[in-house]
Amino acid sequence: MDLIQKAFWFLVAIAILVPIHEWGHFRVARACGVKVFRFSIGFGRVLWRRLGRDGTEYTLCSLPLGGYVRMLGMGPEPVAPHEQAQAFRYKPLRQRAAIVAAGPVANWVLAVALFAAVAWIGSEQPKALLGTPPAGSLADSAGLRAGDWVRAVSGDGQQWDDVDSLADLQSAVLRAQALGEPLQLSVTDVQGHGSRSVALDTNRLAGRSPDAQLSRDIGLLPLLQPVVDVVAAGSAGEAAGLRSGDRVLAVDGRAVSDFGLLRQIIRASGGANGPATLSLRVERAGQIVELQATPAWVDEGGQHVGQLGVRPVATLESTVVSYGFVDGLQRGALQSWDLAATTVRLLGRMLVGEASVKNLSGPLSIADYAGKSAQAGLVPFLDFLGKVSLSLAVLNLLPLPMLDGGHLMYYLFEGLSGRPISEWWQLQLQRVGILILMLMMALALSNDVSRFAGWH
Repeated sequence: MDLIQKAFWFLVAIAILVPIHEWGHFRVARACGVKVFRFSIGFGRVLWRRLGRDGTEYTLCSLPLGGYVRMLGMGPEPVAPHEQAQAFRYKPLRQRAAIVAAGPVANWVLAVALFAAVAWIGSEQPKALLGTPPAGSLADSAGLRAGDWVRAVSGDGQQWDDVDSLADLQSAVLRAQALGEPLQLSVTDVQGHGSRSVALDTNRLAGRSPDAQLSRDIGLLPLLQPVVDVVAAGSAGEAAGLRSGDRVLAVDGRAVSDFGLLRQIIRASGGANGPATLSLRVERAGQIVELQATPAWVDEGGQHVGQLGVRPVATLESTVVSYGFVDGLQRGALQSWDLAATTVRLLGRMLVGEASVKNLSGPLSIADYAGKSAQAGLVPFLDFLGKVSLSLAVLNLLPLPMLDGGHLMYYLFEGLSGRPISEWWQLQLQRVGILILMLMMALALSNDVSRFAGWH
């Protein structure tokens, strides 16, 4: 997917999420009797405007990366005595707090609805069936093996959450790793028999940034059959005579159960004098073929590993995951709460240096995810929108001046002290808030650039 398409789907996401946020402020303000001058989607030059019967001007502006609701008495301008009953600043504290909180709440409610819609629609998803884990990975140390089926996860061994798909498992594992917590897995064999509990020490990888190496070190690979799909031109696999559709049965007499085990054998095939030649037994069109392959010896993170340059057929055993109305709504609510709590805890860990700041993503990553999810279909795109909507809710509730959470902190001070915070203090805190937001944006954008450039 090219940059133009990614940018298009990013703008589609913004065009949905920003109006919902501003609509929350707008509707509660009107319900509280506040006069609204303008409801704007975007900033800058006005491209379209309409004057409503309520006297509110509705506008669409040239820079669609945000929006605002301009209300009477929201700023420092004087308010005429006859209009004070409609002015924001003269409303009771509880109404002002409700108006400010309504934007993040609208995003939160939208996230619940989107997650519930994903659950109601349902989708065909890969089961959490595992392949042979890389040697030395967390999964390998935990004793996981090819054909294990993860059915549930738990942080404390008491409360277990069902795992309906491979995506569920990956999300739970990455969440535990980001929070520096261990995770227990309830595992059966591929037929669903022989349940056992496995401890995955994800806390050992706390603070690591999310990248390909982290995934390898965790080692939860999907169960893939040892069937070749693509043989790279000029690769060691091509030189050995491997073809698309070949099923590798054994290497040097050792039976191969899945592609993960084949990859592990190939990677460890060398020694002090370089790669060794391997004997491959291959099934091709119903016939047994014997091949000799000498893997290429490549450097990977300072370690030499063998490679054949072949890619497996990416066919995973899948199941249709869907829920009824009540269960889907409950799942949407629980998913949104869990994701919000994880986000807040992760931000706290980054603040004290216990988690990598590389977890922050900026507009480039969001645009990339938007394009990929849209390309994958309706359900992945709705799930993406739900996650971004919830992220906007959490971000706006952070206690930083310039954000809704900062204003709520002002109101908390006012409620406890009986007097509003002074304009001087508001100005100073606003400057600090702008600086913090600019630093966060610069860091997120830097992470985006590094991620796309392959620097981490």
